[in-house]
Amino acid sequence: MSAVTIHTTTAGSLPRSPELVAATRALETAEDGFTLIHTPEYTELAATAVRELVGRQVEAGITIVGDGEYGKAMTTAHDFGAWWSYSFQRTAGLELPGPDAAPPAPVRSEPGAPRLTSMTDRRDWVAFAEAYGDPTSGVLLGEPPFWPLTTGDLAYRGHDHVAADTANLRAALDAHGLERGFITSLAPGSAARIGNTRYASDEEHIWAWADVMREEYRAIVDAGLTLQIDDPSLAESWDQINPEPSVADYRAFLRTRIDALNHAIEGLPREQVRLHLCWGSWHGPHTTDLELRHIVDLILEVNAGEFSFEAGNVRHEHEWKVWRDVDLPAGTVLQPGVVSHATNVVEHPELVADRILRFAEIVGPEGVVASTDCGLGGRVHPQIAWAKLRALGEGARLAAQRIGG
Repeated sequence: MSAVTIHTTTAGSLPRSPELVAATRALETAEDGFTLIHTPEYTELAATAVRELVGRQVEAGITIVGDGEYGKAMTTAHDFGAWWSYSFQRTAGLELPGPDAAPPAPVRSEPGAPRLTSMTDRRDWVAFAEAYGDPTSGVLLGEPPFWPLTTGDLAYRGHDHVAADTANLRAALDAHGLERGFITSLAPGSAARIGNTRYASDEEHIWAWADVMREEYRAIVDAGLTLQIDDPSLAESWDQINPEPSVADYRAFLRTRIDALNHAIEGLPREQVRLHLCWGSWHGPHTTDLELRHIVDLILEVNAGEFSFEAGNVRHEHEWKVWRDVDLPAGTVLQPGVVSHATNVVEHPELVADRILRFAEIVGPEGVVASTDCGLGGRVHPQIAWAKLRALGEGARLAAQRIGG
């Protein structure tokens, strides 16, 4: 028997049961219009759901489990934004625009000073407008998002929520005899993509979010769990700047986001921090995605011990070669996606093993944790999602056998 182990994990979101979605939808909303008021019955339901979810992950062959983002409100079966919008309920200083509020004035990015201008008309969406507008095309965007504005001083108010998240996962780990688990949390750069009327600049807004999210990061780490920081803004924002910036200008645009994130995780154990990078989980062509090679060195400046990224979908699979040419900090663990949220086709375990072995040849088997490209919950049908996780578990076992001879 092989003495080699290839660990497996997920990128966060996993399918919620219809009962949990319905219970979330039934919660009352607070006066701010978007904060859901949890009830004791809902809290008990969520705890039970996390415990059952962890058991199902173990059965599928997942060795480093998460809570499926069950603590982040998701009220529809297809919700691509819960990983982000949950933060609105945990942060003071936000306000929903009134029903008669005028739409934001059009803005344009300027050379040398890129700024987000196209949150709702990304260049990929414009280039493939016919496909995106055709409900029979199979291109999915999920439910329409809602974004509040930052109108006051930002402050974290989610202490009870994150405490429930960590307690639920810790109890589930104990119930199944596990030690390692992770919870996702939002990066400052991604959080700050909402509108802002309070802070004088985008930079000031991002740094304010860094101080907010630091409280949640600390709570997760202090609970003995791994903190996964979700930051699609590092790669995805490229497609939300019009006109398209130069690579040099975009790298400068990322500098504040990298620095603010490092400030937010300062003092946290590097081995308990992992960064998740992706190009957005909606199902579309993604032809305007930025190439990883342009920013990988900046990503590695984040003081995380593990890096989660898309390596299984057909737009980014070839980029495994980028990792051969970078200098990784000592002890860095790569978490490549080897099954994808972007297709209903379930990957063959042999293909999963091949993908894992590419990275094992670069960093050794101990430096690889096989994962999903992005969250599966709300992206593919639950039956397909669990089939993908079983393929992930089986592929990891095959890869370990090949390495062990």
